[in-house]
Amino acid sequence: MGELVGNKHVEYILSVERRKDDFLSVLMDHLRMNGAYWGLSALDLLGKLDTVDLEDIVSWIMKCQHESGGFGGNIGHDPHVHYTLSAVQVLALFDKLDVLDIDKVTGYVASLQKEDGSFSGDTWGEVDTRFSYIAICCLSILKRLDSMDVEKAVKYIVSCKNMDGGFGCTPGGESHAGQIFCCVGALAITGSLHHIDKDLLGWWLCERQVKSGGLNGRPEKLPDVCYSWWVLCSLIMIDRAHWIDKEKLIKFILNCQDTENGGISDRPNDAVDVYHTFFGVAGLSLLEYPGVKAIDPAYALPVNVVNRIFFGRCST
Repeated sequence: MGELVGNKHVEYILSVERRKDDFLSVLMDHLRMNGAYWGLSALDLLGKLDTVDLEDIVSWIMKCQHESGGFGGNIGHDPHVHYTLSAVQVLALFDKLDVLDIDKVTGYVASLQKEDGSFSGDTWGEVDTRFSYIAICCLSILKRLDSMDVEKAVKYIVSCKNMDGGFGCTPGGESHAGQIFCCVGALAITGSLHHIDKDLLGWWLCERQVKSGGLNGRPEKLPDVCYSWWVLCSLIMIDRAHWIDKEKLIKFILNCQDTENGGISDRPNDAVDVYHTFFGVAGLSLLEYPGVKAIDPAYALPVNVVNRIFFGRCST
């Protein structure tokens, strides 16, 4: 088993940030806010957040804010709750939440809650449990959970629980590891994990590990590095992480590295990207890999950042 080539990943992430006019960058233009969160969070977990220009990043983020209070994926793009959370998370990384008009951001996020407790992602109205988690996580970071109807939100999430113990995007939707993370994370933040059958869900989640050691998102699917995050976080939050082979998962993640040019891919020998690089590093963090900072499984932020937000102190 190889080792984590952290410095190579740092170089790769920084090179992606500099590539603003090539074809791939143009294709991902609408996701730049999410990309900033993935890349900067990975840098922080690797202890290299100081390699970027704080003021330039904060200035760009604030230019992405819409008059509604929400943030777009880039300057001039429509606001969405997902981009808004990414903006808040990046500002939290830099301890810059004070640049926000908290009431304005809170008003935007809370306005997306529906009568049944669910959340839409934006003004166009698509409903998904992903957006429930995103809204709850965002408002919790801003210490404004009281601006939404938490009881209704929890009730809606619980209505998306399936007979296999998992959760779908809407009531009756197929269980999927990404949706399960969102629902478990939202329930964890709101102190509602008692609604989960932990053994039943733990069984479904641990069954996602395949022979290579990697994890998939649904039965009969290929493993993917990103599920090192989605599946393992959920297992940790329900105290069932010991039900998988952690050493085999570490080996799988490390085998997905580009050891020459940096970056992590979905599977060994595939093309790398910032998304999988972050979730690979974050997975290693959850697995307590040496040299990687600890990450909080519910807030998807380094533990020291979460401690600073809620307890006014930092810990490594």
